Amino acid sequence: MNRRIFLKGSVAGGTVALAAGAGLITPGQLLAAWPKSAFEAKSVGDALNSAAGSSAFGESSSVIVKAPDIAENGAVVPINVKVEGGNVESISILVEGNNTPLVANFNLAANTQADVSTRIKMGKTSNVMAVAKVDGKLVSAKKEVKVTIGGCGG
Repeated sequence: MNRRIFLKGSVAGGTVALAAGAGLITPGQLLAAWPKSAFEAKSVGDALNSAAGSSAFGESSSVIVKAPDIAENGAVVPINVKVEGGNVESISILVEGNNTPLVANFNLAANTQADVSTRIKMGKTSNVMAVAKVDGKLVSAKKEVKVTIGGCGG
């Protein structure tokens, strides 16, 4: 990490902390863009409507989902999603078998390489779906992941 990036990040973080400490910024303002209804939705369609504004999507070879075939622990399943071509606005990751299917939502800046990685929780063997908003349309891909030990409690 170079010094300039470190200093910029430190100043920005310190400014936000100072403003929050002084009561100028409240946690509600910091989390105002949080799509609460999307993460609380009980179906894939409702989650996509809340997160992306539509539930109509089609499968596409431009969306690539990398996940293990078998996850020994459903509490930490590594996922990578890459979208090739087009102006990718967002990537949503959903687990069809979870009680609340939306597990991650990434909003991307224009002209950004659409390649995200994270770890998700899965309660049971299920399809992991990646839905990307590309040039205003939703495209998707999915992969089945077998879970030996569920990670969603219960």
